[in-house]
Amino acid sequence: MTCGIALAAALLLSDPNVALAAAEPAAVAGAPVSVASEPLFADIVARASALKALSQGFAPEAAPAGWTDFRAQAGELAGLDMQAHLILAERGTDGDLKCILRGIAEDIPIKLDAVEQAASPEARALALSELTYLLNDNVEVITSPPQPEA
Repeated sequence: MTCGIALAAALLLSDPNVALAAAEPAAVAGAPVSVASEPLFADIVARASALKALSQGFAPEAAPAGWTDFRAQAGELAGLDMQAHLILAERGTDGDLKCILRGIAEDIPIKLDAVEQAASPEARALALSELTYLLNDNVEVITSPPQPEA
């Protein structure tokens, strides 16, 4: 069993928002669909927004205070992003959102590691900036109005 499927199963059993999202009907071909109001996606937006605000407050001079908790929360967010990707794929959604969510889920741990491994305040500032940008992107891709296929 792959890690993504195992994670999806674990989240499905632990988060009622995941079960609600999985129960949504398949997408209608050609119709743009907004998922922003669905509980799972609204939860992702709320979590990413909160983490973005925290990341903007971290000082680059030293390891951020509260980093362990922040990292755990960001890991949970990455898991929800992957779950959202899997749900959109199961629905037959062929838009960019499912791919972007998968990319964000895979990039969050990389950005967290970059913050931890930064060798200087400048490098840590850059890593924190990139992490903040990724968290902002997580919000914007979900809340942007859907566009018809070109």
